[in-house]
Amino acid sequence: MTNQYFIIFSALGSICALLFAVFMARRALSFSEGTDRMKKIASFIRQGANAYLRRQYSVVLVFFGCMFAVLCLMAALGFLTWFVPFAFITGGFFSGLSGFVGMKIATASNSRTANACRESLNSGLQVAFSAGTVMGFTVVGLGLLDISGWYLLLKYVFGLPLNDITAAMLTFGMGASSMALFARVGGGIFTKAADVGADLVGKVEAGIPEDDPRNPAAIADNVGDNVGDVAGMGADLYESYVGSLISSCSLGVIAFGYIESVDNLSAFAVPMLIAAVGVVASIIGSLLVRTGESTDQMNLLRALRRGTNTSAVIIAVAAFPIVWFLLGSSYIGLYVAILAGLFSGVLIGRFTEYYTSDTYVPTQNLAASSVTGTATLVIDGLSLGMRSTMLPVLTVSGCILIAYYVSGLGLEEAARNAMGLYGIALAAVGMLSTLGITLATDAYGPVADNAGGIAQMSGLDPVVRERTDALDSLGNTTAATGKGFAIGSAALTALALIASYVEKVETLAPEMALDMSVMNPVVLVGIFVGACLAFIFAAITMGSVGKAAHSVVLEVRRQFKEIPGIIEGTADADFARCVDLCTRASLKEMVVPTLIAVGVPIVGGLLLGPAGVIGLLCGATASGFLLAVFMSNSGGSWDNAKKYVESGHYGGKGSKNDKSAIVGDTIGDPFKDTSGPAINILIKLLSMVSIVFATVVVNFHIFG
Repeated sequence: MTNQYFIIFSALGSICALLFAVFMARRALSFSEGTDRMKKIASFIRQGANAYLRRQYSVVLVFFGCMFAVLCLMAALGFLTWFVPFAFITGGFFSGLSGFVGMKIATASNSRTANACRESLNSGLQVAFSAGTVMGFTVVGLGLLDISGWYLLLKYVFGLPLNDITAAMLTFGMGASSMALFARVGGGIFTKAADVGADLVGKVEAGIPEDDPRNPAAIADNVGDNVGDVAGMGADLYESYVGSLISSCSLGVIAFGYIESVDNLSAFAVPMLIAAVGVVASIIGSLLVRTGESTDQMNLLRALRRGTNTSAVIIAVAAFPIVWFLLGSSYIGLYVAILAGLFSGVLIGRFTEYYTSDTYVPTQNLAASSVTGTATLVIDGLSLGMRSTMLPVLTVSGCILIAYYVSGLGLEEAARNAMGLYGIALAAVGMLSTLGITLATDAYGPVADNAGGIAQMSGLDPVVRERTDALDSLGNTTAATGKGFAIGSAALTALALIASYVEKVETLAPEMALDMSVMNPVVLVGIFVGACLAFIFAAITMGSVGKAAHSVVLEVRRQFKEIPGIIEGTADADFARCVDLCTRASLKEMVVPTLIAVGVPIVGGLLLGPAGVIGLLCGATASGFLLAVFMSNSGGSWDNAKKYVESGHYGGKGSKNDKSAIVGDTIGDPFKDTSGPAINILIKLLSMVSIVFATVVVNFHIFG
């Protein structure tokens, strides 16, 4: 069977992933929801999450309608092919669908996880992890389905050559990135506004426990876990996954265009087959995840590592014959590039784990700083986040150098450069090849968090909350690890997309002398603007959380003051009011950051030209990568430092030190769940928009 049939294996991989997601969903739903009280609380959370997504999608629909009209106009004027507007729509649709499916299973599994924890810790882990697995395999299944479908359509229905197919497929990444940014920013604002409001008034001011049914923001907080950490994360990782695949396919076709002895279809096939094998590897790894009854974090981490490490080993073994038989022994350096990406992903996960888990010294020391007050805890948390950027940067830098140089060994300069960039793109594919299980270990965390809230509000035995808290604490670490994977792969994918942009500009205007030197003033200006953009984006999203949280804080205070009997537990709080406040605030505030991400590369390109855009993309990628790592790790460490204190260290729950830790966690919430994870989408969306609007920029720019 020749390599032209690789798409069959990719499609089979997609089907396997989706069938396994269905199997795991039925497994999770086979467990009991528990008592009537547990079912009632779970229904409140489910209704709030569904209502939010309906309203969010109505806003997103307007944006996609406007962008579709703009892209159709550009196609009518000859700046784009007519495939681009429709590719944009499908990218956004599948990205949103990934998050929607993940949220539906998460809201159906939270009470089941709490009820399973009444039996044992392992039972709770199995339910929560099954729900997370549905998210992971839905993302990879829909990603492979989207790419395979477009390839079959463009190849066998419209008869396009391979170069035109990859050029068209690059553009549906813009739709996926746009949807992901809406989902991450909107969901992140919702969840952190509710979380901050619930913690500041409930835990700090009123002195009541977390997820206490007397807190008017308690349900909104649990809804936020689903719309931000599940629906937002699903759309985010879908975008990361397909972005790495289509950029590597595109650069592979370009690279092997210089090589007569190898069909460039083989270069297209390699990342698709690795992704398909990654599905099988992730299925095997996910079946190995189980634990005993110890709530020790190292025991729980070992249970998850057993699955992720097994999947990584399978990919490392399987990638060799894929490269050898499709490309030949002369290009085995590309296999080394895949290994470099896979190994770098594991390293970034471990570094993130080291800086954010309370099993290790950095977070334990951060918890200890609560003894001297809130100010020192905040200062130490900022310091920890800044310090944590060094190892991921060195890891990604090493990965880039290894992938570039081993991939182009023995080739002439033009071919060596193209092959090196293909190697970097394959490194990103290697890093995300086991996304099915990696995302499962991430997505189960919000389910466990919700389970803890339901256990608290249902008045279950304290041992149940102890078990859900152990799973939740582990979920904070795995969530930070998942963000590390997404950020690391974003840096590699963004670099590959920048290379695709350069290639497109050179194809559109071969006569243009594209000066990318740092001595070119438009490149320098672009670098400064791009570097600033990540900070402006973070500032806007952080400010949005502050505004939304302000309204929630005032509402919770009002209810405590005006509704008699809430604190005593004799009257019910108005949960719906806080859910509505968070929904309206998040939908209003999510629009501006997305418009900035879409508008800046277009306006910047028209002013500075293609060289300025390249500078802008480089500056945004460098500063965005650092800022995202810093914010994610600071926030994760503050969160687990609070849990470390509340587990009985440094005064324990309710102590003065605990209140300091809660403030630190509150500051870290928008760091790790709103601004930080959205930045990695930003740097890829900038590149995608630049590629789509490259023809306009080439023809109408002012400087450069």
